[in-house]
Amino acid sequence: MPEEAGFARIVSLACHDLRTPLATVQGFARTIPRVTDLAEEPARHLRMIDEAAVEMAELLDQLSTLARIERGVYDPALVERDSLELARAAGGRVPGVQVEGAGATVRVDPDAVERSLASLARAALRHAGLSAVHMKVRGAGLTISPTTSESAPILGGEVLRDLGTAVAWRVIEELGGSLALKGKALAIRLPE
Repeated sequence: MPEEAGFARIVSLACHDLRTPLATVQGFARTIPRVTDLAEEPARHLRMIDEAAVEMAELLDQLSTLARIERGVYDPALVERDSLELARAAGGRVPGVQVEGAGATVRVDPDAVERSLASLARAALRHAGLSAVHMKVRGAGLTISPTTSESAPILGGEVLRDLGTAVAWRVIEELGGSLALKGKALAIRLPE
């Protein structure tokens, strides 16, 4: 095998190759209801397939970003964005996230940071069994709360049990930001 065939490179290839069949699944899940009159139950199943395909695409994006970081070829497209706008966009991806505060200009890879913030909020909900979390923005800093005894070790990076959380940590730190548990909140500092 060529030397470039390290694990991270193979993961990158897998992410790329999995997108085509996933796009086919999602395409049919969206097309069939438009061209066929379906009963409610099959239509609901196709919506579930579409939602799962969207989630899989998101996971592939995260895994691909992590593989690029591990290979040392992550070249983020850094742009200036308002931290409150990033938080609102991330919160819009995850039902149950309430966003408030005042933002500041940060210099980030907006797609990767938005995905990261959404992943952290989703993990806070999922691993704590909560129906809502708060994302408070104060300048370049954000907090996600509450954390619980179940979610804190995962969100704090002590326990590896959530791909989105693991990738979020790597992305934010790679960009020069930081994350830390503070009381019952996960504190995130984005690079300015």
